[in-house]
Amino acid sequence: MVPGGARGPTPFRKILPPGSLCKLSSARWGVCWVNFEALIIAMSVLGGTVLLGITVCCCFCCQWKRSQKPDKGGEWAMREQEERRVWQEERRAEMKLRHEEIRKKNMVCLKNKSRM
Repeated sequence: MVPGGARGPTPFRKILPPGSLCKLSSARWGVCWVNFEALIIAMSVLGGTVLLGITVCCCFCCQWKRSQKPDKGGEWAMREQEERRVWQEERRAEMKLRHEEIRKKNMVCLKNKSRM
């Protein structure tokens, strides 16, 4: 603090006055009624409120967009299920064909044995 209780002008090159000049609680900015300590607290609260508001807004917007989109997982699952069904039908047809060939071969063998 300046001796004698008188305040000199705040150094214009620094935002906060140095500690050697005065304590933060007694420092003023521009006019006598703007306390640096109160100004810093008010700006912090305001900044925190703005950041919290932006965060909440982004979360709600993202949630809303997700609820508006069709379920891609359902489409993917249906496509996978269809591919599996087609693959199973192909395998069944191959097995049926192979079994028919084996039956025909066995029938030919049985007929040949019965002729002998």
